[in-house]
This record gives sequence, structure tokens and C-alpha cells, in this order.
Amino acid sequence: MKLLRVGTARRERPALLDPDGTLRDLSGLVADIDGTLLADEDALGRIRSAAAAGDLPALDATGLRTGPPLARIGKIVCIGLNYHDHARETGAEPPAEPVIFLKAPDTVVGPDDTVLIPRGSVKTDWEVELAVVIGRTARYLESAEEGLAHVAGYAVAHDVSEREFQTERGGTWDKGKNCETFNPLGPWLVTADEVSDPQNLSLRLWVNGELKQDGTTAEQIFPVGEVVRYVSRFMTLYPGDVVNTGTPAGVAMGRPDPKPYLRAGDVVELEVTGLGRQRQVLAQA
Repeated sequence: MKLLRVGTARRERPALLDPDGTLRDLSGLVADIDGTLLADEDALGRIRSAAAAGDLPALDATGLRTGPPLARIGKIVCIGLNYHDHARETGAEPPAEPVIFLKAPDTVVGPDDTVLIPRGSVKTDWEVELAVVIGRTARYLESAEEGLAHVAGYAVAHDVSEREFQTERGGTWDKGKNCETFNPLGPWLVTADEVSDPQNLSLRLWVNGELKQDGTTAEQIFPVGEVVRYVSRFMTLYPGDVVNTGTPAGVAMGRPDPKPYLRAGDVVELEVTGLGRQRQVLAQA
């Protein structure tokens, strides 16, 4: 299923995109799309049955904003330097273990919402990523297969980053990762049954129409199942938590000087195979 949330910010309603592209209203069946829903197999089954029976009312998508596909996110766990090609372009050694940092849930915005360049920023960068949404509590998992079994679905994430804040201002990466609007998510949460192999997905990103990133999850150093297993050894993952699994080569930081960092007025578009497409116009905070 392709689950999404539509409407004005903080007042979105749950919806489903059916196979013929019609938007269907889920608000008569469920209150929202969140961890509680994803952990409830009976509720998900009712959605599937209603969709198959044609019982869900259509929504007019004209002028309707698409919000983040997940409400009440508990935490966003991010994996750094998780693509062989990205490590090479930045001159970094591939890590022996996954690099983990956190993003605050309040960085999440809709897939087409405005992204704000922070005040004082000169190195705002782009990163297309595969986001993993947790559907079952994951605690001390033993195998990558167990990790995959705890995934409810997948989405497109834009891990916007400010590189000066991240690497030149002391401390950890958090200052360059948690600026407002720095995690557009969606348009859809695609349930795991529709993604046969998360290690065979293409990721692409354009800036002002120019292709900047063109990668594949086959380049991941630590694949999705292993990432979930590994993270579960250090923190408990709950339904509705999100894991951003890293970005392929092609970021501004990895390009020759003068590096083409983002500026107000730039347009960024990004997509992951089968998971939809985002489009953001950059503005000054």
C-alpha cells in the first residue's frame, strides 16, 4: 500500500493512493498514519480489505498539499557514510561499523514544502536517502533478517545538511543536521510488502534541473536489515521511528571548488524507485 497524509500542516488526514492513482480517504477507518497504526495488523488488514473492495471514498487531489506520510515520529536515526561511492568522493575510509547520529522529529516537513537555508549558512547541502519506517519494537535483534522483519515500510527522505555547522564548528554532527525543515519526508509510506528488495532501489536528485545524484542502494556498506539490527543493539526502535540509511555520491561537499552549495531560490527534486518524488524550493530562514 501507498499511505500518505494530505491537508494543511498539522491538520493532515490519512489517505491511500490506489493502483490507478486515485487518492482515497482513510479518515473513516483510522485516525492517522503513525506508529500505533503500523503496529496494528488488524487495522492494516481493514485498510487492505476496504481498498480491495472499493469502499474507500475518493479525494479530490487538486490543490491538496501532501504532508509527511507519518505522524508522531518518535525518533529519526541516521546512518552516515553508508555508501561506498559517497565515502570515496569525500575521501573518507568506509566505516568498520555504522556511523549513527540523530535528527529531531521536528525537522520533518512534507515532500514539497519549502526548505529554509539557515541564517549564516554558506554550505547547505543535499542528500537523497532511503528512509526505513519501523513497524515492530526492535530490541537486541540477532540478525539482518530479523531487522527486515521489523520494517513496516519505506519512504523518500531528504537529509538536508549544513556542512560548516556539521564539521567546522566543533562537537558532533548535530548542529548541521537539525535545522528547521531539514528532513522532507514522503510523499508516501510504501508498505514493506511492495518493496521486494530494498538493496535494489535507484536514488536520484536534481538541483535546478541538473542531475547531481544517481545512485543505488546496492552501494550501501551496511544494508537495511543489518542497519536495523545494529541500531537495535544500542537503542530500542519503536513503531513509528524512522531510520535514514545514508546517501550515495554526488553531494555538493564532494565536488570540486567552488562547491555548488544550495542558495535561496534553488529547486531540488529527488526520487527513489517506487517510493515517489519530492520537490522543494529553497528560501532564506
